[in-house]
Amino acid sequence: MDKEINVNNGISKISQLHTLIQDFLLQKLGEKGFTEFASSHGNILFQLNKTPQIKMGELSAKINRDKSTTTVLVRKLIALGLVQEEVDPKDKRNKFISLTKKGKEYNQMTDELSNELQKTFYKGFTSEEKEQFCAFLNRIEENFIKQ
Repeated sequence: MDKEINVNNGISKISQLHTLIQDFLLQKLGEKGFTEFASSHGNILFQLNKTPQIKMGELSAKINRDKSTTTVLVRKLIALGLVQEEVDPKDKRNKFISLTKKGKEYNQMTDELSNELQKTFYKGFTSEEKEQFCAFLNRIEENFIKQ
C-alpha cells in the first residue's frame, strides 16, 4: 500500500534523506576502519581525486569552506596519512595538497561505496524515473540559484 504523499513535505523529506545517506556512508566507512570521518573530509579527498595537486586556497573554494576550516580538515587527513602537503617552490606562502598512496586507496574504496549507495538509492527506479528525478532536482537547484 502506498503512503499518502504530502507535497508540502519535500524539504523535510530531502533533509531526512540527507541524514539517511550520511548514516549509510558513515556506517560503511566505519566498517572499513574510517570511524572519525566527516563529509568534508570525503569531499577533500574527492576533489583531490579530480585535481591531483591543488593549492589550499583553491581547495577551500572547491569545498565551500573558509581557509582556516580547510586547514583543520587537511591537518586531520595528513595525520591519517591520506594527504600530504608541500610548499610551493615558487611562492613559499602557498602550500600544495595532494593524495598519498593511502589516500588513493581510500578513493578506490569510496568508489565502491558510491556504487553501493547508488544501487540502494535508485532501487526499483526505471531509467526514465531516474532521469525525471534528477531533472526535478536540477530545477529546484536553479530556483535557488536564480532567486
